[in-house]
Amino acid sequence: MGECKVRRINLGSQGLQVSAQGLGCMSLSAFFGVPDPKTDPISLLHHAINSGVTFLDTADSYGPHTNELLLAKALKNGMRERVEIASKFGIIYGEGKREIKGDPFYVRAACEASLKRLDVDCIDLYYQHRIDTRVPIEITMEELKKLVEEGKIKYIGLSEASASTIRRAHAVQPITAVQLEWSLWTRDVEEEVVPTCRELGIGIVAYSPLGRGFFASGPKLLEKIENNDYRKSLPRFQQENLVHNKILYEKVCAMSEKKGCSPAQLALAWLHHQGDDVCPIPGTTKIENLNQNIGALSVKLTPEEMSELETIGHPDSVKGERFSNLVPNFTNSDTPPLSSWKAP
Repeated sequence: MGECKVRRINLGSQGLQVSAQGLGCMSLSAFFGVPDPKTDPISLLHHAINSGVTFLDTADSYGPHTNELLLAKALKNGMRERVEIASKFGIIYGEGKREIKGDPFYVRAACEASLKRLDVDCIDLYYQHRIDTRVPIEITMEELKKLVEEGKIKYIGLSEASASTIRRAHAVQPITAVQLEWSLWTRDVEEEVVPTCRELGIGIVAYSPLGRGFFASGPKLLEKIENNDYRKSLPRFQQENLVHNKILYEKVCAMSEKKGCSPAQLALAWLHHQGDDVCPIPGTTKIENLNQNIGALSVKLTPEEMSELETIGHPDSVKGERFSNLVPNFTNSDTPPLSSWKAP
């Protein structure tokens, strides 16, 4: 596709500027099996920044903690000033279980710990990673508002939040971005969450824009990944669903061949064409994949091609849920009313 300059966009309406495509850093440390010893994550991060991909997405739960430490190492010697760091709080892993937390004491402690690990004075965008349904969203937001006032974070984000949660949060302190899963095979956010973000002037950050690698490799992905890669447990990657989902991949492949790009580039281009308020954050551990992803920015789609892709990526073309039913997400993120809160 030739060299492509990564343009800058305004993410939300509060003043944050980021690269039009970000880098999801999770796979450099966690959940996708043991990182390949042949890959050098620091070199990858530097290559991304030098290529114009400056919006770096991490979280305290990636590792846990090791991903933030990795970014701190990569951002020495003047690199910090060139990037926008997004981190997250709210998911705690321990003793084989997961806990979601959003109480004020925890919010502050998590932020202080992330600042220390990242070795920065301020986090550009700080998300609540998952919504604590025991704590009114207003209580969590009040503490985040204080952190903004103290200069510890610049902008606030929510991840996997429902439309009503977003509205309630935004009424306390403007939300800059909502992170959500959005791709050709995950489109349920288009019904309520995306329109709510647009109504309120909130930027949209699309994670897993390549269907966790599915649009890069198709069903063959499962042959390439290790047994401890969490994707092996996801419903869409189970054999009975994969047979059906393979048809979707093949249709994307056929269209990408006509366009002269890769299936992954086509899937990313579809998201870029959703609007300048959308920033996909594909993750990768390989520089060649990173270059391919950047190439998606130069793939132009006509309204007819967008319509064709939306027909291909119709909800009926996908079998299997995104996660198991036990995983918290935007469909079950509503919190109790503020009046019910009794401080511990």
